[in-house]
Amino acid sequence: MTERILLVDGMALLFRGFYATSFTGNYMITSNGTPTNGVFQFLRYFTNAIETFEPTHVICCWDMGSKTFRTEMYPAYKGNREAPPEELIPQFDLVKEVVEAYQVPNIGLVNYEADDCIGTFSRKFSNTHDVLILTGDHDMLQLVDYQISVAIMRKGIGNYEVYNQENFAEKMGVIPSQIIDMKGLTGDSADNYPGVKGIGEKTALKLLSEYETIDNLLENVHLLTKGLQKKINENMDMLHLSRELAKIKCDVPIECTLEHAIWKYEKEKVNDFLTELEIRKAETFLI
Repeated sequence: MTERILLVDGMALLFRGFYATSFTGNYMITSNGTPTNGVFQFLRYFTNAIETFEPTHVICCWDMGSKTFRTEMYPAYKGNREAPPEELIPQFDLVKEVVEAYQVPNIGLVNYEADDCIGTFSRKFSNTHDVLILTGDHDMLQLVDYQISVAIMRKGIGNYEVYNQENFAEKMGVIPSQIIDMKGLTGDSADNYPGVKGIGEKTALKLLSEYETIDNLLENVHLLTKGLQKKINENMDMLHLSRELAKIKCDVPIECTLEHAIWKYEKEKVNDFLTELEIRKAETFLI
């Protein structure tokens, strides 16, 4: 059996789970007043992915606050996001306790995003193992490489689009490393940085198809139309900054041994913990 490491983007699953269940006002409040809807849906996503992809090892990575080296570089980074709903806040710690009950390591480092932890582990472990990244974040696609795949969660449970080295160019129209240059040109409205104003995805794809990289594009900027030259020259600083903001760091000082990440847990212990949380149908999460 091929050993496969599943790297879980914990915050992506929790936020997705919270909003998927709270839009009706159903927060699943326990008898002591703690909301658990996000945790419940997280469990559905988490256990389904493990059943679907059958990893031998699992690591869950987390953001550790809104301030990171990226906000130091660009204070407006993700500055368009509202504070999390009050019903979600107590679930941040609670969901990590659930992950811990499954004997899965929770990894995060102050000043970095979960993406950077996942990038670091994916590079480290892909030398010897297949690595699969579970997320809803398309920024992670830049990490696709030899023995590194990314499963993007689609609407519903058990609906994934898996990107790997073989299908990436056909699906995306670029290669993984060009995702960073794409973001440099187009920016990212979700993360609140603009890229080059006036250049959208279609133009960026055309430029990268022709010039392959931003560096090569800038060496040949004189060959572009006057309009494109003007846009790029007027936004040169933001072009370089946007590319830096988009790039996932793969050298974060974090550690997790593979032995610590082996997928194994005591079903009775997990069942007791979930029952204590008043998670309905707790037995369905014992896989």
